[in-house]
Amino acid sequence: MADKGNNTLKVTLVRSIHGRLKNHQACVRGLGLRRMHHTVTVADTPENRGMINRVAYLLQVEEA
Repeated sequence: MADKGNNTLKVTLVRSIHGRLKNHQACVRGLGLRRMHHTVTVADTPENRGMINRVAYLLQVEEA
């Protein structure tokens, strides 16, 4: 398994969580996002990838 040497992701909330499913809201909060256009850096782990995949339609993701 090759290591990319890049193990963080920059995640930005670009759509509102109002009116979304409760578990989608929980995933956004679990990633540490608090408001629109808030950006956080998270570790590239399977757990974080799973939350990102579930709410990908609300997020913009970049490798950091």
